[in-house]
Amino acid sequence: MNRSAMTAMESSLVSCTSCHLLCKLPVYFNKFHATCPRCGETLHARKPDSIARTWALLLAACLFYIPANVFPIMKVTSLGHIQADTILSGVIYFIKSGMWPIALVIFIASVFVPLLKLVILTFLLISVQRKSQWRPKDRARLYRLIESIGRWSMVDIYVVTLMVAIVKIGAVATIEAAPAAVYFAAVVVLTMFAAMSFDPRLIWDNLEGKS
Repeated sequence: MNRSAMTAMESSLVSCTSCHLLCKLPVYFNKFHATCPRCGETLHARKPDSIARTWALLLAACLFYIPANVFPIMKVTSLGHIQADTILSGVIYFIKSGMWPIALVIFIASVFVPLLKLVILTFLLISVQRKSQWRPKDRARLYRLIESIGRWSMVDIYVVTLMVAIVKIGAVATIEAAPAAVYFAAVVVLTMFAAMSFDPRLIWDNLEGKS
């Protein structure tokens, strides 16, 4: 592969994972641990056990994704009548009520985005493990995409929280968070940690012949 410039690793430079300071590695780096001069964090050329940690978090998120969509996320009690809604049934309810914008926001944030993150992270992990050299820039962009949109998946949890706090009419109507809320929150948090655990520099290592 022809390159016009040296990589950071070849220049003995590494970015601190805590404060992102670009540090010059000492000669003894391969034998002893070096620390960031600004925050004191241990420096690593690559995130330790990045692939294994990401796979573990990703598989856990996949397991929680099933009950998050199967179990009800909100339970409404009105005049003695109890109605429990899953994420998808809530989306269908808003569509039937003519509230398409709300249905679209909830579907994208609570169904499409979490599933998209799971698929993209799985693709990135497999491509790195197979030492793929296919379109590294696009794969890096995919990683930055899921890293930036991760927190927006909590929209459904925010909606449930606001509804529980606002609708307090005593015996007339009450709203409670159902079990799926916990599973869904776990999916969001786990996928965020999985994205943080994945080291996108591994994508470029394959191009440079590194293991």
